[in-house]
Amino acid sequence: MSSFPRIVATDLDGTLLSDAGTVTPRTRQALQAARAAGAEIVFVTARAPRGVRDIARQAGVSGTAICSNGAVVYDLATDEITRQYPLDPRTARQVAEALALALPGVGLAVETGRNILVEAAYTRRIEHDLAFYREVESVFDEDRPIVKLLALSPAHTADEMYAAVAASIGDLAEVTYSGMEGLLEISAAGVTKAVTLGRLCAERGVEAGDVVAFGDMPNDLAVLLYAGAGYAMANAHPMVLSAAGHRTLSNDEDGVAVVLENLLAAR
Repeated sequence: MSSFPRIVATDLDGTLLSDAGTVTPRTRQALQAARAAGAEIVFVTARAPRGVRDIARQAGVSGTAICSNGAVVYDLATDEITRQYPLDPRTARQVAEALALALPGVGLAVETGRNILVEAAYTRRIEHDLAFYREVESVFDEDRPIVKLLALSPAHTADEMYAAVAASIGDLAEVTYSGMEGLLEISAAGVTKAVTLGRLCAERGVEAGDVVAFGDMPNDLAVLLYAGAGYAMANAHPMVLSAAGHRTLSNDEDGVAVVLENLLAAR
């Protein structure tokens, strides 16, 4: 790595954000100092674009965000989706059939990039997102991009769901999860946070060794392994803690800020 990373790639929930869902003053200050030192701050998140822009304002961050587990590239300044990598509808139906066999009663929803289509069995509702929900009989009856297929089974943990469906879905799609119990997130094959971050780095002429990354959940692990320095939060999933090369303090202890402060001091 050069004297300071050229890209700081960070997850949001459970990583950059406190448990209260905010960017603390210390974290904002560390991000601003990193930008002043020449780093580009890139949010790499499972959130859709609608859930990112306000956080960027809190953090004082502009530029590019990688959303929906890598399926969307989003311009924070213009509020434009500049690229999408959706699931093929036929493949999405195959995945849904595999989910129904492995997890009877599973509820489905589809992130379209801007909105979310939900079937009756998909009972999860996020209050601040309600304006973006559209109730449908079947998510496959709508001619909308399938940026991310969501599968909800309140009777199971996400770990249990993943174990039940990963083999049957195989290489049809990418299956991961990011914190909500009973929820799997499915993207097109080859679409992950790490792959999209790698494309962004290549466009900027940035090598992986000049990236520092932060995350806490299985959908972050490939990013942490891609980066020259990948930090698991102290509150991370056990799988992430065991595989990541570095650790920092928890999200509620400003773990991202601590690392950036140390890197800045060591220049």
